[in-house]
This record gives sequence, C-alpha cells and structure tokens, in this order.
Amino acid sequence: MSLSTPLTLSGAPGSPYTRKMLAVLRYRHIPYKVLWGLQEPPEDLPKPKVHLLPTFYLPNENGDLEAVVDSSPLIRRFEDAFEGRSIIPPDAGLAFLDHILEDYGDEWLTKAMFHYRWHYEADIDQAGSVLPRWRGITASESDIAAAKKFFSERQISRLYVVGSNDTTAPIIEASYERFLQLFQAHLQKFPFLLGDRPASCDFAFFGQLTQLTHFDPTPSQLTLKKAPRVYAWVDLLEDLSGLEPEDAHWISRDEAKETLKPLFAELGRTFVPVMLANAKALKEQEDAVKTLVDGAEWTQQPFPYQGKCVQWLRDAYQGLASGDRAFVDQVLDGTGCERLVAG
Repeated sequence: MSLSTPLTLSGAPGSPYTRKMLAVLRYRHIPYKVLWGLQEPPEDLPKPKVHLLPTFYLPNENGDLEAVVDSSPLIRRFEDAFEGRSIIPPDAGLAFLDHILEDYGDEWLTKAMFHYRWHYEADIDQAGSVLPRWRGITASESDIAAAKKFFSERQISRLYVVGSNDTTAPIIEASYERFLQLFQAHLQKFPFLLGDRPASCDFAFFGQLTQLTHFDPTPSQLTLKKAPRVYAWVDLLEDLSGLEPEDAHWISRDEAKETLKPLFAELGRTFVPVMLANAKALKEQEDAVKTLVDGAEWTQQPFPYQGKCVQWLRDAYQGLASGDRAFVDQVLDGTGCERLVAG
C-alpha cells in the first residue's frame, strides 16, 4: 500500500528506536514530521495499544489511521511503499544476515543501553534530569524534580525486564566492550555492516549507540576510550541523506564470510543463548528465563516479543532457497548462531 507523505510520528530523543527510524527516513529521503515528547497524541490521532516510541500514524487496509509501533516491520513496510535507497539487501542470503544483526541491535544492545542508563548513579542523574525536560521544556523546576524522581524510580524498577541485575551486570558490560572492539575492527574494512551502503542492521546498531555513545556518561566515556571509531560512526549515521548508494556497494558473499564471522561469534556467545532460553521459557510457561552465558548464570523475566523474534527468524530461514541457506550456514557455522535457526 502506498503512503502519503510527510509521515507523522511521535518520539523522543532518548528513545533508541525513534533515532533509528528518523535516520532511516532521512537516508531514504522519506518526508516526515515528528511530534516530540508527547505523552498523549493529539485528539485527532489514534492511541497505540501499547505506548511505545516511536509511534507512526498510518492508514490501515480500510484507510483509517492507526497507531503503529515496532521498527523492524515498519522498515519493511516502507520498503514496499517507497522506491529507491533500499536498506534491505537484494541478495536473500545477505538479507537474512541483516535480519539477525538487526535483531541483535534491537534486542541485545538495548540491554546494554538500559543497563548503563539505570545502573550507575551518574547516568541515573543525567537521564533523570534531561528526559523529563524533553517532555516539557517549559515545566517548572518543582515539576521536573517530581518527574525525575518518579521516572527514575520507575525505570530502575523495570531493569529486570531487560535482564539487568547484579548477577547479569558483568555479562552485559563485558559483552558491550567486546562488541565495541569487534565493530571497530569491522569499520576498518567497511563503513557499514554490509559494505559501502547501510542496511537495516546499521540503523538498529545506530539507534542504541546514540544513547550509549552520545548521551549516557558511563558508556560514552568507555566508547571514546576503547572505540573512538565507533563513536565517530554514530555521528555519521545520524544523517546519510547525501549518500548516493549503488547496487555494487553491497558486500560480496566472500567478504561477508570473512568479515562478519567474528561478530556473529559474539552473537552466538551472548544473544543466542538468552534468546533460546527465553523461547524455551515461553513455550514451557516458566516464570523465569535461566541459562548460562560465558559460564555465568543469566536470569530474567520471559519476554514474549523476543520469542516471536526467534520464530520469525526461523520462518525466514526456512523460506530461503537452498543456495541462500547454504551461504547462511557457511557464515554462521561454528559461531553458535546456527542454533538460532535450528528446529
């Protein structure tokens, strides 16, 4: 279905997924207007079933406006609605690798983002001071102070949702540091994850990194110290509207096998066991997700959406032609990620 522009969305600067989608729209030259910091949309706009950011207001099959969230399906809807400057590789095998990497950004790097923001005092203080002001820049200082206390306490109490706790904190932080080193090494060969033009996974990484590298003080300082190339990459991804992509700019399959294996090995070390344990807990209706990551115990509350992510990946894998599946298998073999698509 075609969509009229400008697209309307509500979002917040501190929302990684808002930043992800705004960067997508800029790169793809899709006109938009963003409503910043709204707790409730204007009366003429529909309310989402679940209040998540960003929220797009798009026509349904009957032509009626509805509130739509979830960045990955939105990216693919926009691929169908708008021509040119695609962020999904035309090579089905590469597109599947892009799918896994996008999920890693959205579902694992977000754990680091949420953890650092609400675990350390300096980060808690900065987030509590700034985030409420994005919702009301003219609010009184007394109102801001009350909002800071309420919002900070609520977010800290929800750390369990992403699996951040005293047991898992070292796992999350070690994983983020390894990710920085691996991504920095990749960026010495290619400016984007899949070559010389951005894919949807680049924007997923970018969304989380806008917060980890440029807002929250603890991971920002860590990134500057250990991976300044990654820090600089985030600045460049903000607006790629001037980039002129060509079909030849996608990475070759041979290059993908060489450069992406180390990164997929990190996914297989952390992201995959947690996603699989979550899927198992949901299937068996268990109250907690429990697994081992690097020999250490990981525990969190089951997360239904991530169970769907595993099933969608497996469905996409089964839908690949035999040659494309063989290529994917070669890239994932020995990384631990092969378990993600088994079964």
